[in-house]
Amino acid sequence: MSGNTFGTLFAVTNFGESHGPAIGCVIDGCPPGMDLAESDIQPDLDRRRPGTSRHVTQRQEADQVEILSGVHEGKTTGTPIALLIRNTDQRSKDYSDIAQVFRPGHADYTYLQKYGLRDPRGGGRASARLTAPMVAAGAVAKKWLREQYGTQFRGCMQQLGEIVIPFESWDHVPHNPFFAPIADVAHLESYMDALRKAGDSCGARVRVMATKVPVGLGEPLFDKLDADIAWAMMGINAVKGVEIGAGFASVTQRGTTHGDSPTPRGFRTNNAGGVLGGISTGQDLEVSIAIKPTSSIASPRETIDLKGESTQVVTKGRHDPCVGIRAAPIAEAMLALVVMDHALRQRAQNADVVSPVRAIPGAIS
Repeated sequence: MSGNTFGTLFAVTNFGESHGPAIGCVIDGCPPGMDLAESDIQPDLDRRRPGTSRHVTQRQEADQVEILSGVHEGKTTGTPIALLIRNTDQRSKDYSDIAQVFRPGHADYTYLQKYGLRDPRGGGRASARLTAPMVAAGAVAKKWLREQYGTQFRGCMQQLGEIVIPFESWDHVPHNPFFAPIADVAHLESYMDALRKAGDSCGARVRVMATKVPVGLGEPLFDKLDADIAWAMMGINAVKGVEIGAGFASVTQRGTTHGDSPTPRGFRTNNAGGVLGGISTGQDLEVSIAIKPTSSIASPRETIDLKGESTQVVTKGRHDPCVGIRAAPIAEAMLALVVMDHALRQRAQNADVVSPVRAIPGAIS
């Protein structure tokens, strides 16, 4: 019960530290008989990995995944799947200067208060590097859901610092380092170059969605699908806010417009974000997350040392000036893990249920 395992029937236990020899996870509960190889997982890890552009950390990690168990002759066996990702580019000396001080915005202070010791190298367990095993596990979940239901997951950046990014097309997302749904990202590149030169950082807003989601996932009370989605998203490093569907815009909507009217052709709108009463409607799951500015910056910051005395800290090393740039694949993975877990739970409890009402299609375009 130490907060390292995610999920109920599809359970993922995450292990490792940012600067240890390796990181990874153990997936328990994956159904048997699914074709699975490293090549099914690697593309999502490649989308998340560091060093892919000048706008993210220059730590060079291949993030090559190894399947250690749970697969025989190319198929899942139903037993635990162990996934390993070796760390190959640690530079722990970059953190020697901060071992005696607390970095503002980091978990240094709370870790020391909780455990009585801390690993200052790259943040240890608090590092965003530990999202890589979750992306790997998410790729397994994505494959099963795609093959069973045709469910697809995708994410994009909606805002970078003060710059709101309009949505043009999902086709643009794979072709720029920002996961931005626009053709021209020159202004985003200029913004990030200026930010890095100033030794500062910024936050971001990221949208993630799932299409062809089965109807009926989630529970009416404590295990609501949207509640579990919010819990999963808040488990991602640096996430400070989650919106589902219309989110905070619901405050200014009226009841005459917020409710998603069902019709024989489908729901007219999707303000609910694909969930009603904690249970999926079959519409697209729509989630948006707010990510805080990176805490590791080159500008001097006021802090205290281990003796409680006032001092300043400058965080050296290789850091993302905006951690939100690489967040889309992570948010996709966490959404997939939630949907996968609830799909297995629904299948276990209600596989024989025949609804008296036919499923309504998604929102009318």
